[in-house]
Amino acid sequence: MELEKIINNDLKEAMLAKDRRKLEAIRAIKAALLLEKTGADTTSAEIPEAVELKLLQKLVKQRRDAAKIYNEQKRADLAEEEEYQASIIEKYLPQQLSEEEVKAIISKIVADLGASTIKDMGRVMGEASKQLAGKADNKTISGIVRSLLG
Repeated sequence: MELEKIINNDLKEAMLAKDRRKLEAIRAIKAALLLEKTGADTTSAEIPEAVELKLLQKLVKQRRDAAKIYNEQKRADLAEEEEYQASIIEKYLPQQLSEEEVKAIISKIVADLGASTIKDMGRVMGEASKQLAGKADNKTISGIVRSLLG
């Protein structure tokens, strides 16, 4: 719920500053939060922090993927806009861990679970995804788990 208040305040500031580009990015976050709030689970008025983090990560990933496609199609103007929006959305995510920090956490998880082969990847990924939610993207986590178990 704290994120929603922050977004509303930043939305007002962007409107007053007449910053159209920032306003678009913040409105995208607000729309996604509203959709999540009115979605399938309408029993609670608040969105859990873990769901907010996943939502923000999803929005950033969408922007990065779109920018990549625009770059491939030689549309640098559109790609730059998507990258800008991704950078604005990332500001609402917690500080991302470095690859070394992620590797240390995953190594501890592997040791705790007694995982030794690639067959244990599912268990390790499940636990790592819980512990690193919002702090690292699943692609990075998956690559490190695969290298440790492979």
